[in-house]
Amino acid sequence: MEFKDYYAMLGVEPTADEKTIKTAYRRLARKYHPDMNKEAGAENRFKEVAEAYEVLGSAEKRAEYDQLRQYGRAGEQFEVPPGWQRTHGFGGAHEHFGGDFSDFFESIFGGRPGSHQHARAPRRGRDIELELPVFLEETLGEHSKPIDYVLPSFDEHGQRINQPRSLNVKIPAGVANGERIRLKGQGALGVNGGPSGDLYLFIRLVPHPLFDVDGHDLTITVPLAPWEAALGARIEVPTLSGRIHLSIPPDSQSGQRLRIKGKGLKDKHGVGDLYAVLKVVMPPRSDEHLHKLWTQLRDVAGFDPRSQWSNPE
Repeated sequence: MEFKDYYAMLGVEPTADEKTIKTAYRRLARKYHPDMNKEAGAENRFKEVAEAYEVLGSAEKRAEYDQLRQYGRAGEQFEVPPGWQRTHGFGGAHEHFGGDFSDFFESIFGGRPGSHQHARAPRRGRDIELELPVFLEETLGEHSKPIDYVLPSFDEHGQRINQPRSLNVKIPAGVANGERIRLKGQGALGVNGGPSGDLYLFIRLVPHPLFDVDGHDLTITVPLAPWEAALGARIEVPTLSGRIHLSIPPDSQSGQRLRIKGKGLKDKHGVGDLYAVLKVVMPPRSDEHLHKLWTQLRDVAGFDPRSQWSNPE
């Protein structure tokens, strides 16, 4: 049989830590997943990546594999050294993959899926991870959101089958970007009576056309006419929960921030704030009359906005 270099399969160094190995596995598994990649050889590559992570993702199996690496090289024929004693059998610990493993894997850890030894042991289904887009407005209160996904599985002949599933998921108020929600038992089905895996939903806040997110605070740019900034005004400003009235003080400056308390996003400690950033906007064009008024204002105001550039004599 051929020696398998699991580190090379995942594209990581033998000194890689657990996080690096897991990140590499997720990236490659997504790239070569049969549902995502229809190119020839993608499914075989997916199985290789899954087998590599089956070993390197387990501290016990990785330690045993590292001991054996001194006896073989990738692509060369390999035999288990005389006197090699496995400390961990195939058992029911394989949560990352439901298909066949290579002869090399079997020789080290024992038992092909579907064999008599493996058939007796219940095996937990693997976990599934999905990204769940959530609008900012949906974070203000608890609500339900429908999701559709596919449960990967294998029949008794080892052939891949996909089982579509739909759920109505309760999204708690105040969820944050990147937060993970666990749905116990909604992952891949277990084998031989084993429990199902879990479904993990990773929250991704959808960018809003008006609001920028800063933690649990929001920012909105508020356009003002020059006279509104100079004289003050009372204007309507949108928030996630409806429009409110905001008082603009006289002599406001472009870039000035006004705090609107309690109109941000929810978190465990309360509600963030909304910050209105003022932006003075000129009319699109001036007719002759308006041009004359701007000229009069210039002459009366005697204002030099660049006076701070002047060098002292």
